[in-house]
Amino acid sequence: MKKVIHKADTRGHSQYDWLDSYHTFSFDEYFDSDRINFGALRVLNDDKVAPGQGFQTHPHKNMEIISIPLKGHLQHGDSKKNSRIITVGEIQTMSAGTGIFHSEVNASPVEPVEFLQIWIMPRERNTRPVYQDFSIAELERPNELAVIVSPDGSTPASLLQDTWFSIGKVEAGKKLGYHMHQSHAGVYIFLIEGEIVVDGEVLKRRDGMGVYDTNSVELETLKDSHILLIEVPM
Repeated sequence: MKKVIHKADTRGHSQYDWLDSYHTFSFDEYFDSDRINFGALRVLNDDKVAPGQGFQTHPHKNMEIISIPLKGHLQHGDSKKNSRIITVGEIQTMSAGTGIFHSEVNASPVEPVEFLQIWIMPRERNTRPVYQDFSIAELERPNELAVIVSPDGSTPASLLQDTWFSIGKVEAGKKLGYHMHQSHAGVYIFLIEGEIVVDGEVLKRRDGMGVYDTNSVELETLKDSHILLIEVPM
């Protein structure tokens, strides 16, 4: 088993009057040649946006983009006339393909919105742009990792890449095994909240760890934890 560890306090940081953003991988003005990507996982941003503010209309091309709200309400709009507000228990996916303009703003005038913005490099380029949003609440079960994104139609959300997203809230003192869906893959473990042990490494809130050259990995929770796993081709 090989692994890379990204502690929360080593992430890049962008601070504006409306945005507080932490970058696990190189993004915007943050650049680290050792932290460009983990396989097909290119961006993992931990964003907090002030009330009524947000990312105004801007373009994307040839990237799979996933947004996972952690608190508050996130409003999406795009050049394909999609308009939607999502909140905790929902996710949105966007295949930018040949090109799309979109905005992501805080729908609340009084409360901040917190969400994870994740980019996956696609297996195909110049595809038709597609936006979708889904409830994942009915998939989640206590002390289990629910698969919420897959490439094969087995989940409501799918991407144009061989990637699986799993998420779960797990009580302290539990052990969970994760088995890769494919060969030549790695899984990136991002701890949203809590404290866990993976292959002898203790991960705390907002720490990340990529594991590859293995078929499986075991996680043990030391505290009640909210865990996100992203399996990608390496």
